[in-house]
Amino acid sequence: MFVTASPTMHVAAGNLCCSSIAAVSFCSNSRQKKVELNKLWLDGKRVVLRCHGEEKNGFIGNSDFQYGLKYRAEQANNGTTATSHGNSVPISVPSEQTICRLFHVQDHVQDLRTYVSPLVHSRFFHPNVNFWLTETDMVAQNIVVDINDPSPSQTYFHRAGPRYQVIFAPGEVRAAIVTCGGLCPGMNTVIREIVYGLWHQYDVKDIKGIKSGYRGFYTEKPMPLCPELVDNWHKQGGTCLGTSRGGFDLDKIMDAIEKQRLNQIYIIGGDGTIRGAVKVFEEVRRRGMKVIVVGIPKTVDNDVGIIDRSFGFQTAVDAAQAAIGAAHTEAESTPNGVGVVKLMGRYAGHIAVHATLSSRNVDCCLIPEVPFFMDGPGGLLEFVNQRLKEHGHCVIVVAEGAGQDLIERTELVKDASGNLLLGDIGVWLTNKLKQWWKRTHEAGAFSCKYIDPTYMIRAVPSNATDTSYCTLLAHSAIHGAMAGYTGFVAGPVNGNFCYIPMGVVADTQHLVDVNSHTWAWVKSVNNQPDFIREDVDKYAIKAGVP
Repeated sequence: MFVTASPTMHVAAGNLCCSSIAAVSFCSNSRQKKVELNKLWLDGKRVVLRCHGEEKNGFIGNSDFQYGLKYRAEQANNGTTATSHGNSVPISVPSEQTICRLFHVQDHVQDLRTYVSPLVHSRFFHPNVNFWLTETDMVAQNIVVDINDPSPSQTYFHRAGPRYQVIFAPGEVRAAIVTCGGLCPGMNTVIREIVYGLWHQYDVKDIKGIKSGYRGFYTEKPMPLCPELVDNWHKQGGTCLGTSRGGFDLDKIMDAIEKQRLNQIYIIGGDGTIRGAVKVFEEVRRRGMKVIVVGIPKTVDNDVGIIDRSFGFQTAVDAAQAAIGAAHTEAESTPNGVGVVKLMGRYAGHIAVHATLSSRNVDCCLIPEVPFFMDGPGGLLEFVNQRLKEHGHCVIVVAEGAGQDLIERTELVKDASGNLLLGDIGVWLTNKLKQWWKRTHEAGAFSCKYIDPTYMIRAVPSNATDTSYCTLLAHSAIHGAMAGYTGFVAGPVNGNFCYIPMGVVADTQHLVDVNSHTWAWVKSVNNQPDFIREDVDKYAIKAGVP
């Protein structure tokens, strides 16, 4: 049975009630009937039709009962329109709660044709009860609340996953995948899973790889992609499509998209890449093109905002353990041995923090979010000296963006992405430690070994956890694109994959919260200093007193 209707809806007590329906058409056993209905109830995923006193039940995705509904209504409590796409429903929420608007291609392209998802006819599996998602399936951003707060603010994102209706026929799709920016574990896995998902789930056969980042749109010939070609890519580090920084030329990129008649663009990259993707999306909307632009956030530093974590991060934390272990071995094998390990983290010290917590061999963790100083009471040199007296060795993990204010520079230089080139805090710190020992200790052996595993960490294949994550990430992106959503980033929020507008992600940064329990655990586990000078009242700072 297939049911279609155009009712007005409202939300009550968790159920969706469709009232005042004049008629509904059903298809059952190859016959069409038009019957009068009293009510149609949607209770979760269950549909109950009351037709002339006879009740018919069904579930989304069952072979004998599939449904599609289109409806629009106004949000009853404040008069604003809660518009969702494919299925639209009024959601009565308090004024301090917000549904993050998701863009759909129908916002700028009229008279779109819709199709039943090819997943309905999959040869490999039958969709279960909870398989299809609707516009009322949301993910809450804030799950930790104070129960004494009568009206906590809340933001909801649309949950990622398959929709019953799609806006593309399989033969209509011309997809392209591009990787930009620096390397990150899992890039090849994401490429592979996009190809596999489009090919096997949606029967899409026209998939291109754009070589060498954004500049590849207008300087390189696209690479045809198929499951046989990408089958083992997930076992390799880096990106088999190639990547580069910079090269973003909007006019040339848009000309290439039009010339190649591409209508699904999957852009894999970090914050700078996502900002470029926002510009492509905005231009597509301005031109009224039926082109889907999807961002897949990639940064080994884990500094992309909103989402729980970016792919490759856990692999990087794992890979950092070898470097920390080597530094610890070097340090404890010599009298007064110090090991310094520099890890990635331009603006955010997440890798350093989690590598420290998982290693248990680190004495001090230095991150960009917490300024430190070398000399005087409470400084790093005092701490190292005390640790050498107590244990005979010391291991320091430092994120690459830490202590940049301490390094003297003659000029400021930027890379092709517009990022300020950092001074090498690892080399600087190692030299300062050696100079300090020579200046303050007349006798006694001293050894300071510096290890920089930066490119080893980011160039490895993804581990099992990240590979699984990349698979779900890629498939979430595909389902959203086929349903017609655009200008979004796919990613997990509180463990649930959802769709977030690109602009929101591009404007948000995920830094280490130095007031969180995680950073408190780092300090307490290491028993490292707060790096607050003695002439400053620590308690006043903690209390926010000027």
